[in-house]
Amino acid sequence: MLKRIAIFGATGHIAKSLIYNFSRKKGFALFLFARNLSKLKIFLKSIKCENCFKTDTFDKFKCDSYDVIINCVGVGYPAKVKELGSGIFSLTESYDNMVIEYLYNHSKSLYINFSSGAVFGSVYKIPVDKSTTSKWNINEIREGDYYGIAKLNSEAKHRSLKNLNIVDLRVFNYFSRFIEQCSGYLLTDIISCIRNKKKFITSNENITRDFVHPKDLFELIRKCISKKNINDAFDVYSKKVITKFEILEYFKKNYDLEYTFKKNISISSITGNKNKYYSEDRKAEKIGYFPKFSSLESIIQGSKQLLNKSREF
Repeated sequence: MLKRIAIFGATGHIAKSLIYNFSRKKGFALFLFARNLSKLKIFLKSIKCENCFKTDTFDKFKCDSYDVIINCVGVGYPAKVKELGSGIFSLTESYDNMVIEYLYNHSKSLYINFSSGAVFGSVYKIPVDKSTTSKWNINEIREGDYYGIAKLNSEAKHRSLKNLNIVDLRVFNYFSRFIEQCSGYLLTDIISCIRNKKKFITSNENITRDFVHPKDLFELIRKCISKKNINDAFDVYSKKVITKFEILEYFKKNYDLEYTFKKNISISSITGNKNKYYSEDRKAEKIGYFPKFSSLESIIQGSKQLLNKSREF
């Protein structure tokens, strides 16, 4: 029997990867919702799925029934976070409430919401683990805190709705060929320099990141779908983290990237500077999630697809 999967925010980075992977598996019927249907249809054509799935605007969401709703609505990169400002609260809340209202009338359906490592706060001097608590300076809320607090608010609301099936997946870092190449992240900036034969300039600070592989994330989604009566949050992780220096050496060796360090260069993020932005909490093992790919393997595959035009996942 086909599982009926609704995906909110179907033109986003993670959503595109999920759509691609769902399209290569049997047993799923997808219902894709987006604000920009033209953009969505262009994407579906690029993966040879232009007539495979039902596409619609959000006002038509209630016109059908679904076994699973996956919420990928959000802001794709730092510049968008800054541009949206306090609007991140209403954006997050409106789509979240739409799904929760649906769950009240369809209690057997599962809601998978994409949260973020930002729920823990803006300071990441050490990785989070199962004992980590969220840390916010409540007397001095910054603009960069809005994103993480909006995600935290959603998670708190979801845990209070104990009788509903809701899973929050906290993604820390994600990289695939579907990433917006003007997003301003470390990897997209490196790839831009390779394409334009420019030297990559960065700070001499060696940060650590964890890039979950598209196949591993897809398998985690499937593990969640296979569970019944679940209301929980899970940190998302790869098989092994990676440092910035390791990333730079990989691209130098394989793509002739030239890079240089500048001591006084300012590398800042609106959501805070995160030295070790990843989780050591392995609670997702409880539902059978054991990632097969490391961060480096994720980067190798994604960069090949972007730079060499390889199209296989």
